[in-house]
Amino acid sequence: MSKALYTEENIRSLNWREHIRMRPGMYIGKLGDGSSPDDGIYILLKEVIDNSIDEFVMGEGKLIDIELDKDRVSIRDYGRGIPLGKVIEVVSKMNTGGKYDTKAFKKAVGLNGVGTKAVNALSSSFNVKSARDNKLKSVYFEYGNLINDNPIETSEKESGTEVDFIPDKKIFKNYKFRLEYVEKMVKNYVYLNPGLVINLNGNKFSSKNGLKDLLEDQTNSEDMRYPIIHLSGNDIEVALTHSKSQYSEQYYSFVNGQHTTQGGTHHSAFREAIVKTVRDHFGKNYDSSDIRKSIIAAISIKVMEPIFESQTKTKLGSTEMGGKMPSVRVYINEFMGTELDNFLHKNPNVAEVLLEKIIQAEKERKELSGIRKIARERAKKASLHNKKLRDCRVHLTDLNKDQRLDSTIFITEGDSASGSITKSRNVNTQAVFSLRGKPLNTYGMSKKIVYENEEFNLLQAALNIEENIENLRYNNIVIATDADVDGMHIRLLLITFFIQFFPELIKDGHLYILQTPLFRVRDKKETFYCYSEKEKADALTKLGRKAEITRFKGLGEISPGEFKFFIGDQMRLEPIMFDKEITAEKLLEFYMGKNTPKRQEFIIKNLKIELNIENNL
Repeated sequence: MSKALYTEENIRSLNWREHIRMRPGMYIGKLGDGSSPDDGIYILLKEVIDNSIDEFVMGEGKLIDIELDKDRVSIRDYGRGIPLGKVIEVVSKMNTGGKYDTKAFKKAVGLNGVGTKAVNALSSSFNVKSARDNKLKSVYFEYGNLINDNPIETSEKESGTEVDFIPDKKIFKNYKFRLEYVEKMVKNYVYLNPGLVINLNGNKFSSKNGLKDLLEDQTNSEDMRYPIIHLSGNDIEVALTHSKSQYSEQYYSFVNGQHTTQGGTHHSAFREAIVKTVRDHFGKNYDSSDIRKSIIAAISIKVMEPIFESQTKTKLGSTEMGGKMPSVRVYINEFMGTELDNFLHKNPNVAEVLLEKIIQAEKERKELSGIRKIARERAKKASLHNKKLRDCRVHLTDLNKDQRLDSTIFITEGDSASGSITKSRNVNTQAVFSLRGKPLNTYGMSKKIVYENEEFNLLQAALNIEENIENLRYNNIVIATDADVDGMHIRLLLITFFIQFFPELIKDGHLYILQTPLFRVRDKKETFYCYSEKEKADALTKLGRKAEITRFKGLGEISPGEFKFFIGDQMRLEPIMFDKEITAEKLLEFYMGKNTPKRQEFIIKNLKIELNIENNL
């Protein structure tokens, strides 16, 4: 066997554009198709908006216009505009930006000079216009290559920057922007920046009460044990309440307007500060889990020159606030120790409800302690040889792994479906959990059932979410069942389980339904996998009526050789989302409760539709 040569000719230097396009995960996390809120297309959007937000923070420009038109994005702010002689450098030269000067941008997010360069390199079309001092400079790129460098011209346009781009379809395959995710991003921006107005496709978003508005938007008022506690000070704002229905903790954390979905030093300090303050207020050493159980809270801090653990800025690594201020931990503890304690003294009715909640949580924990111990021992034994779980190598908790955001667990029904997925999966990022049959209907049951029911206990152990979802091992939890009546029933039972005991998994965008093709249409030359009647009709138009049509009745009917296409780059996922207008309790009561006339009417009406579909096949 001849040895590979290693000479000077093998050494190559990549330019900025080539490096970003070759290693996009280093800059934007995972790619995806837009079905997940942390997919790359939303990171591109965020990187551009961040620059506009920084302008607002510096007191320049109170309005941002965003237009989403299928695959095209346009973002226009009314700040100072990029200095005209540096427009090309700012969007195409690495480590170039105005935010290295802490005098100009004391507490900005975009300090690395990478963001817009990544957007440029990963876009098939990228156009920047900067209006400043009655002059306009515009440049146009394709795939990071400069195409048009237009001369500076006089203009009456209001000052500011406009960025127009189309993500590269060669990199982001079959992508589409989901307005729900973009709206959530936009809402977070206005919650963190009272006074800012963002127009998204003509809809105006703004906020008067900051993080209080965020919690009100995310939580139905009927589910709150007490009105939201809203506290703010220099460089810090917090809001918190406790839920009546959910079991675990849920936090929203931000740094300099950046949504730190993975938490960080400020998040840890916040959780610690809540416990310490409550203990000190009541003068009793309550268990930390009893104090924080079912909490829904948000924190936002501003830090000088923040250090994040990745380019996507999802986790804060900084331990210092900056300047002459104390550490992040000390600052948050001192603020909560004063402000939250004062609030509880001034509002004894809220303090009383909080105390009742803590005592109730303590009672429930002690009742479950024996069952938990047995369940943990069972889960530990099962983990050594768990036939239900075929694990993958990379997990969401592996913070140093580039593929952590791609980590996925498929929950399947029966051995045939799990067998096909197991044989065709990516062993690095895709795990499979196989159900025995139909899981238990958990509607109206206490968390005791999670430990008593072996299947649910093993699933909880596989996900590693017993304490809180911060330890979640997989970014994507995908329910993979047949598209028939039994499969739909299993989906409903699993969704009921997650709504009942882990609603924050749904709120944070981790739960999905796997879409698999209903038909295969092929001739001797081409094969089309069709997910709907329309796609089948389109395939027949292309191939002719003599084409062979196969109806897939179950996942087990799809061979592993074919299945790999449906869980690979072309995988179609349908996210499960919450409507905050209806409580989880009411939702479950309607779908999983007794057969009320209203429910019967709904089932009959929708059954007719399904029967019509079957008759047309």
